[in-house]
Amino acid sequence: MKTDPVVLLSFDVEEFDLPLEYKQQISIDRQLDIGYEGLKNILPLLQKKGIHTTLFTTAFFAENFPEVIRELSCQHEIASHTYSHTHFKNEDLLDSRLKLEEITGKKVYGLRMPRMKAVEPTQVSISGYVYNSSINPCWIPGRYDNRHIPRTIFNDNGILQVPVSVSPKLRIPLFWLAFKNMPYHLYLKLALKTLKNDGYLCLYFHPWEFAQIKMFDLPVYIKRINPDVLFKKIDQLISDLSKEAKFISTHKFVEDKKRGDLLSPLS
Repeated sequence: MKTDPVVLLSFDVEEFDLPLEYKQQISIDRQLDIGYEGLKNILPLLQKKGIHTTLFTTAFFAENFPEVIRELSCQHEIASHTYSHTHFKNEDLLDSRLKLEEITGKKVYGLRMPRMKAVEPTQVSISGYVYNSSINPCWIPGRYDNRHIPRTIFNDNGILQVPVSVSPKLRIPLFWLAFKNMPYHLYLKLALKTLKNDGYLCLYFHPWEFAQIKMFDLPVYIKRINPDVLFKKIDQLISDLSKEAKFISTHKFVEDKKRGDLLSPLS
C-alpha cells in the first residue's frame, strides 16, 4: 500500500550541557537559559499552520518551563528525552515519561536517548513507550558505527525503532550537523532523494542551535552559523519540503505504519 510522503521533523528540547563534553564549566541555570532562549527563537517555526513536529524533551527542562511545554503540546507531540541530558539511569525512562504526562496531561509514546545512546528495547518497553528514535544509522567517527542497522523503521522485540534519516546506499547523514555544514542545495537534494526512496524523512535539531553560543570554546562545525542565518535556512527547508510532503508527528507516523502493517522485523 503506497502512502503519501511525510516529514518527521523533531527537536531535542534540552538543557545546553554540551560545553561539559569539552571540559568547560557551565552552570545548570545557564544551561536552561540557553535551551529556553533557543526554544523561544524557533517558536515562529513551531507555530506554522500545518507543521506538526515531535519535541523530545527532558523532564528536567519541562519541570523548569512547564507552561511553554504544555502550550506546545497542543500542536506538537511531546516525547521523552529522558530525565536529564547529562546523567542517565534506567529508572529515568519511566520517571521522565510520567513527569511529561503530568505536565502536559497527554500520553507520551516516544523516546529519544541523549546523544543517541543505545538502550535495551526491553527497558524501553517496560517503561511504557511505543517507539524509540535513538539510532543514527551511519558512521560518526568517535561516536558510533550503526551502518549494520536498518535505515528505516523496524520492529525490535516489540519496540518500533525509528532511525533518523540517512541517504540510501552511501548512508550520508542528514542530522543537524550535516544540515549546518553542508551546502544547502546539496542537503536539499539528498533529503529529497531520501524522501522519494523511503517515503518519509526523519530529521532532528536542537533549540539551542538557534541561541547565541559563540562565546563557548566549541568546534567550529558546531557553532559556525549565526542563529539568525540558521533560522532562515531551516525556514527555507520547511518551505521546500512542504511542497513534497506533510509534516506529521513521529507517533502519528508510527501508528499509520502499524495500521498499514508495513513494518519489518530486525534482521
